[in-house]
Amino acid sequence: MRVLVTGGTGLIGRALVADLARDAHEVVVLSRNPVNAPALPSGVEVQPWDARTTAGWGALVNGIDVIVNLAGENISAGRWTAARKTRIVQSRLEAGRALVEAVAAATRKPRALIQASAAGYYGPHGAEPLTEDAPPGNDWLSQLAIEWEAITRPVEDFGVRRAVIRTGVVLSLEGGALPKIALPFRFFAGGPVGNGRQPFPWIHLADEVAAIRFLIDQQEARGPFNLTAPQALNNAEFSRALGRALRRPAWLPVPGLALRLLFGQMATVLLSGQNAVPTKLQRMGFTFRFPTIDAALSDLFQHAVKTASQ
Repeated sequence: MRVLVTGGTGLIGRALVADLARDAHEVVVLSRNPVNAPALPSGVEVQPWDARTTAGWGALVNGIDVIVNLAGENISAGRWTAARKTRIVQSRLEAGRALVEAVAAATRKPRALIQASAAGYYGPHGAEPLTEDAPPGNDWLSQLAIEWEAITRPVEDFGVRRAVIRTGVVLSLEGGALPKIALPFRFFAGGPVGNGRQPFPWIHLADEVAAIRFLIDQQEARGPFNLTAPQALNNAEFSRALGRALRRPAWLPVPGLALRLLFGQMATVLLSGQNAVPTKLQRMGFTFRFPTIDAALSDLFQHAVKTASQ
């Protein structure tokens, strides 16, 4: 299988590319800065692109079996100024339009496209379970997800099967939120964020990759899928689990006001959440390797200790 991956140098992208390469699939990664891109497995083809047009790479789509579109500026890399919010939106929409244009021009179309999105699609919610049929929210993150999902929908008109992955917080020590969340715990200063009652949709990186691979292979997989672990947690429960994994207390809450002063509007990501449940994945027969938070955190931190001792 020949797979084209955008966003292949990010946390999820690197893990997915490595997993595909281990299984001897041909992988092409589109990168805005291929010279300084993180090291990828031997044999992975890296092609430059501007993340806006098909210039220089569009013809590669001929002969591609699957596209995985993970492209988009990191939403948690800085305060959400008006200019930065514009860049976050445009980075997703421009990349998606370029992919649609390349698929339209291809004489041999891909058989599937996996489109990234986020559990934030549903907006802030309480503890009620949210299946893939739940309506979107009306905050900025929800509107971002709506536009992000919609931008590649035209490929369906060309007969390309499309699955949308609404991902929760991806747990990994290689990047993402977990190293930042764990830091105060290591100094005995960890605890829940805000009132701790907000849902915390999460997934182990290994299950994120496995779920994407599952959706690539399942010919009937279409439409949105929640990529979240089946165990529902709120932030306080996650904090206690993280404390257990690190053998640290989880007693010092982080006030919501302090987060808003520090991060501005971006604090919404930490102070709200959604109990997005993986209904469609499980109905199709996907099995989570790490269905519980204790199993996920134990694997991550034990692996880190083993790696450090080698």
